[in-house]
Amino acid sequence: MRAELTYLWYYLTVILRQILPYYLLGTVIGSVISVFAKDKIHGLMPKSKGLTGIIFASILGILSPLCMYGTVPIAASFSQKGVKDDILAAFMMSSVLLNPQLAGYSFALGKTVLAVRVISCFLCGLTAGLLVRYLCREGIFNFEGFKERSCHDTHPNLFVRLIKNIGRNLKATGMWFAVGILLSVLFQRYVPQEGFADLFGNHRALGVFLGATVGIPLYACGGGTIPLLRAWLDEGMTVGAAAGFMLTGPATKITNLGALKIVLGIRNFVLYILYVTVFAVLTGLICDYVLRLGC
Repeated sequence: MRAELTYLWYYLTVILRQILPYYLLGTVIGSVISVFAKDKIHGLMPKSKGLTGIIFASILGILSPLCMYGTVPIAASFSQKGVKDDILAAFMMSSVLLNPQLAGYSFALGKTVLAVRVISCFLCGLTAGLLVRYLCREGIFNFEGFKERSCHDTHPNLFVRLIKNIGRNLKATGMWFAVGILLSVLFQRYVPQEGFADLFGNHRALGVFLGATVGIPLYACGGGTIPLLRAWLDEGMTVGAAAGFMLTGPATKITNLGALKIVLGIRNFVLYILYVTVFAVLTGLICDYVLRLGC
């Protein structure tokens, strides 16, 4: 028993050294942007128009620090100001997938995976906006009942405001981060490396499909998935399979789906799930193909 606890403690310390600095970095980045730049970022949205506006909106969605239940009321206010649905689709899609805090966490996965995550999330938002622009003749959003939430960052002292925001972010993600660390420790100790590598690494197409599929039920919080992804990548998961997981996971997180079902309606909600799944699988396959050519 003592020997087994020693093994588990070893894996725990290794994973914490690898992940914890990036978790803290991501938390601070997200809070800094939320306190000092959120209003400026959102203030740029009503000026977005046309194809350039869709590109711009997808970028702003990634820069926005809000969760989905914060994004939907903001999008509702944009809609009231006359922002078109294609612009809103690009903004909301990329906002669902990535934010500055999660990007900070993703540094722990390496530069290649981070780049794949940022680029794929941007392209997913861009493609969603283009599809709405050219294929949807009727409005796809119903924001009735959604109002902007009151802002918590109101303390007159900016430093105190930042500290409080960091505290809220740690409280919101800390438990899930701890769960992710625990699961990654158990995974590294008890899951055979050969079997995992064969499943997610050697059979690339199957690995990408499984990565995208596993992301649907397993994803709960971005901070909690980083330790698991790091362990999986170390054990043989391809970058394409990880990309599939990183796209379907946040896009189908249960809390996000609740808000999206309300604003999209049943038909568009089903199309949304189908779009995300297909995009994630294709992205993973293309990613692995390109990376294999570069080796």
